[in-house]
This record gives sequence, C-alpha cells and structure tokens, in this order.
Amino acid sequence: MSSKINKLLVDTSKEINQEIRNMFSSQVQPSDLYMASTHLINAGGKRFRPFLVIKSCELVGGKRENALQIAAAIEFIHNFTLIHDDIMDRDEKRRGVPSVHVLWGIPIALLSGDLLFAKAYETIINHAKTHQTPIRRTLKIIDFITQATISLCEGQALDMLFESMFEVSEREYIRMISKKTAALMEAAAKSGAIIGGGNYHQVEKLGKFAVYIGLGFQIIDDVLGLTADEQVLGKPVGSDLREGKRTLILIHALSQANKTQRKQIVSILGDNNASPNQINIIINLIQKLGSIEYATRKAEKYIEKAKTQLSIFPSSRDKEVLSDLCNYIIERKY
Repeated sequence: MSSKINKLLVDTSKEINQEIRNMFSSQVQPSDLYMASTHLINAGGKRFRPFLVIKSCELVGGKRENALQIAAAIEFIHNFTLIHDDIMDRDEKRRGVPSVHVLWGIPIALLSGDLLFAKAYETIINHAKTHQTPIRRTLKIIDFITQATISLCEGQALDMLFESMFEVSEREYIRMISKKTAALMEAAAKSGAIIGGGNYHQVEKLGKFAVYIGLGFQIIDDVLGLTADEQVLGKPVGSDLREGKRTLILIHALSQANKTQRKQIVSILGDNNASPNQINIIINLIQKLGSIEYATRKAEKYIEKAKTQLSIFPSSRDKEVLSDLCNYIIERKY
C-alpha cells in the first residue's frame, strides 16, 4: 500500500514540478530571488497538498489537467510558509538541504516567500483565464486559500507563543495545528472539488476529510521529529525540543511525568545548544512515559474520522486512493 501511494505521489510531484517550471521559465531576474523562491520546491517534498487538489477534483468527476494550476498555487502557498517558518524557527535544514535564509540571507528569503505568495494568486487568475472558469468558482477558490493563509498565520503565531508558555493544553495544541497544518489541506481539497464541479455537500465533506488528515499528518510529523532516521527525515531529530515546541507528545509527557522527570524535560526545552546525547536521553524518557504511543493513537483516530467523510462518495478508484492515503500518513517514515 505504501509503495503504491508513494508512486502516485511521485508521479503527481513530477506533474506539479513541470507545471511550476513552466511558470518560472521566463522569469530569471533577479536570479537570486527566483533561485531562492524555487529552492525548496526543487529540493523535493511529498506534494500532499497538490495531490489533495487533484484527487478531490477527480473524485467529484473533474479532469486532472484542469486541477494542475490550482495544485501548483497551493504548493506556492505551502512553500511560502516553509521559508518564513524556517526563519522564525531558526531551522538550518529543510528537505535535506540548507534552508533558504541560510543560502541567501534573511532579506532575500523573506522576499522569495512573498513572491511565492503573489505567484499563487497570479496562478489562480491565469487558471480562470485559461479554463474560462466561472467567476463564482474562482472567487470560492480565492476565498478558501485566503482564509487558509490567515489561519496559517494565526497558527504559526500560536505555535511561537506556546514556546514561552509553561502550560499548554491538548485542546490548545489541536486548535493550533488545525490552523497551522490542517487549514491549507482543507483549502486544497475544497479547491479541487470546486474545480471538478462538486456540489456543496461534496465540497464540505472533502474539506472535513482534509482537516482530519491534516491533524493526523501533523501529529505523525511530531512523532517522526523524535523517532525518524535523521537522514531520511531531512532535518535534525529533536529540533522540536531544542526550539521548545509544545507538541502533543510533550504535553502528554509533562502531564505524566513526576517532579524529577518534569524538571529533566523542561531543562532541555528551548536549548539550542543541547547535545545529541542530551536530546536522546529526553526522547527515551518521553518514550517510557508512553507519550509517543499516545500521540500515534490520537493520530490514528483522526485518520479514521477522515475515512468516514468519504462514505458519501460511490466506490471508485479515486475514493480508494484517498482511503489509502490515510493509511500512508500513519505508516510513513518521513
């Protein structure tokens, strides 16, 4: 199952990458700006969000080729946030390569993110012209992506604010990741359904489907951030601890730890100079407290909720693929 979905994601990535290359082919000056803007895109990535656009479009009876530009626009928004997130989180690696601000400096990195944000809307407008999309549908897509971007900003702000808070509840964490991660996935699925000609009920169900897989996706991301192979993950294991991130794993661990264990965990939070050995000690402690298992179970529950949203759709290859994607999110290694 994993290899099957992996191949579909790889094939979709190739299509999206070609679409993006076409959009940037004639725009090469200033070269640093455009190289910086496409750096993370060229570095790879799973392309979950573009995949959601395309499969949602196909599930409601739309044509794949009609969704490619909107899928690219969603990927622009995603990469815009990654560039800015890396600056804010002081992360030096992303997707196994140096972060944009490491290579080009913070000013160019900020501009490259801003450029991608603008390119997303340019792409939606060009899609409307190319496909003669009804204005009502184009406005809905613009609304979905705009609201998702606002949520992304709110979610990122909450994520940063949580770093300075000693107590963060599980409910607060879920609210944060629903904005920071799930919102753009929701916009991707709903935009794809709109392009495919889906009705209101179909659009809303696919939106809820994407929210639930977004929640599961982020929780598994948090798990992988502590358990994955660093070379496979593409960034340092334990970086969430060094940055003081209040993940579901950490929230659970602090709630289960005794006084001595809590002191031990807190001593490492936000310490960018923590050694790999210190990080490994805390990861082992968190593992013993059952927090990684707890988070994994929570992610599995969200994924099951996602699958139930697909029940209104008749059996089809596209429905099967989206169901398989749910399983892949839980099973993935990076």
